[in-house]
Amino acid sequence: MSMTAGDILVETLIDWGVDRVFGIPGDGINGIIESLRKAEDRIRFIQVRHEEAAAFMACAHAKWTGRLGVCIATSGPGGIHLLNGLYDAKLDGQPVLAITGLQFHDLLHTYTQQDVELDKLFMDVCVYNSRIMGAAHVQNVTELACRTALAYRGVAHITAPADIQDQPVRKDLRSKRNRPDHVSALMAESAHIPTDDQLARAAAILNEGRKIVIMAGRGALGAGGEVETVAERLGAPVVKPLLGKGVLPDDHPYTTGGTGLLGTRPSQEALESCDTLLIVGSSFPYIEYYPKPGKAKCVQVELDPKRVSLRYPVDAALVGDSARVLRALLPKLDHHQDRSFLETAQAGMTKWRELMRERGTRTGMPMKPQVVAHELNNLLSDDAIIATDSGTITTWAARHLDMRGNMMFSCSGNLATMACGLPYANAAALAYPSRQVVAFVGDGGITMLLGELATAVKYDLDVKIIVIKNNVLGQIKWEQMVFLGNPEYVCALQPIDFATVAKGFGCTGFTIEDPKTCGEILRQALATRGPVVIEAVVDPNEPPMPPKISPEQAAHFAEALARGTSNAGSIALTIASDKVREII
Repeated sequence: MSMTAGDILVETLIDWGVDRVFGIPGDGINGIIESLRKAEDRIRFIQVRHEEAAAFMACAHAKWTGRLGVCIATSGPGGIHLLNGLYDAKLDGQPVLAITGLQFHDLLHTYTQQDVELDKLFMDVCVYNSRIMGAAHVQNVTELACRTALAYRGVAHITAPADIQDQPVRKDLRSKRNRPDHVSALMAESAHIPTDDQLARAAAILNEGRKIVIMAGRGALGAGGEVETVAERLGAPVVKPLLGKGVLPDDHPYTTGGTGLLGTRPSQEALESCDTLLIVGSSFPYIEYYPKPGKAKCVQVELDPKRVSLRYPVDAALVGDSARVLRALLPKLDHHQDRSFLETAQAGMTKWRELMRERGTRTGMPMKPQVVAHELNNLLSDDAIIATDSGTITTWAARHLDMRGNMMFSCSGNLATMACGLPYANAAALAYPSRQVVAFVGDGGITMLLGELATAVKYDLDVKIIVIKNNVLGQIKWEQMVFLGNPEYVCALQPIDFATVAKGFGCTGFTIEDPKTCGEILRQALATRGPVVIEAVVDPNEPPMPPKISPEQAAHFAEALARGTSNAGSIALTIASDKVREII
């Protein structure tokens, strides 16, 4: 029996090292699903409960493993559902291939059922995007889709009419110019090494600097050793945008931790007072947290040339892989004898960690969310994989969960979408079944894709899902108040008993309400085999305090309280208590 178009597609994926595909079957992709069934001993289909989760898992698979992530969805609504997860991959620079179906080729553009031209819909999200025209077209397109996604670290998309997917190759004759075997799965990676002149220019700027800060983002995750060596040579503190949390351990003497709204005070103060900035593998989007333009000289190490000088005016650009570029730059850098700028940052970090420890060990009721993060941090293994969601939950994870050893951490960085935490964790548990995997999520985020608990149970994933339950869309609430001066409005959530819901899915469920029992319940939950949901009921009035409060933010906050925010007295008391503890 001759191979079908679907068979060729699946065999090409296998040739490119793809070992799993995330998705939901449907009549628009039945031909490809059958091909996946026939090859199930070599490539695994992971069934999710929502196509958005399939795209999130493909993105997360790429983040956790560095390999191509693949998701599949049927025609029309199935493909549409992929888009949010695909934009997550696009904005965080992850190689993902999306495969979708179309209606029968001779019914397209006739208003038939699910007649959505997904290749046109996906144009903005893709670095490669193609409609398969016949069985003889499949190999060329699939090869190029895989190659382009990996080379450009972005989203590739292939869509195929349903009737072409099971078309035998022998019935779709090659054109005379489409010669067999003219493509291969071999891909060359560019060296991306700057010239000696470019390296010399960058080194001169860094050697002249006296107050140097290194901003190390997701592009520096494989270059921790090089970042550490450069920081030691320059006497420079290392600030870490959230996706770069794993570049250096959080207790490393050269790092001041996170930056931005959910960062640390020492990081912000270092950025405000530096005279030289070295950006390594980062396009951290919040430009208000960079030095004021003109205040600092800037050197940027960046793999993607179009991201150079995107956030801050650059004086020297080194295009290339972070580790390779830093290794080439290092011999040209002087050893800076003056360590006073670094020592100031280190002293500030000592005080900051004391403040975080105080906030994480409170025993009052209602329980503070920082307590849950603090206790969890004490129980994480040195190779744990942590996924978090978007919201106030991100602040608690950023500040209280310390990276150490071989730990990995990720979230939706530039898209900052809700609902990604659980799919990210499920993907991690599939890729690394012997490692501790934790989803640290909020009640708002997990509710959006709560059905993915079924995915965790179906595949018996050893994943622990900690739900910080405050019954409110917390980040939006505080943004309304602090950034706009508006009273909180329509942010309250209908409470859900997540521990009971978890048991309905087949998970083990725990509830934590008292900070005095938090550590012990977490210990018991983490030791329980299989998917476990831990519901932690916390104070809804605990704000994700910025590292430094501006006068404008303080004025907006007071205005919001005065204009009728519910629980204004309790919120004001909580904030006042936090500030008193910070001062003393």
